[in-house]
Amino acid sequence: MLLNFALQTVINAVALWVAAWAIPGITFGGGSSTQEVKTVVIVALIFGILNFFIKPILKLITLPLIILTLGLFVFIVNALVLQLTSWLAGRFDLAFHVEHFFWDAVFGGLIITFVSMLLSLIKTD
Repeated sequence: MLLNFALQTVINAVALWVAAWAIPGITFGGGSSTQEVKTVVIVALIFGILNFFIKPILKLITLPLIILTLGLFVFIVNALVLQLTSWLAGRFDLAFHVEHFFWDAVFGGLIITFVSMLLSLIKTD
């Protein structure tokens, strides 16, 4: 159980880092490499906790829109979770920021979902 959580956190960290690398509006603050890795891991923990607790609630609330759009509204839910992660990271004085909701958060959510799916293929339960 703990190993699975640690592995999922590493997958989230890599996915967040790839999204920050690919999209100019998603940034991890400067500083030393050690500080940036620490920030990425803490943000991945926040992101994982939000995915576990908040995302199912958001999906339940927006279920009619998800059905109406044949599942495409899930990408907006992913963007909301990413934007909420950015807001919480700011509250904890972490150097992670998502600039604009639609372009940066939605495309970042797409990249994070794609990278997480690819990396989850190697994870065994």
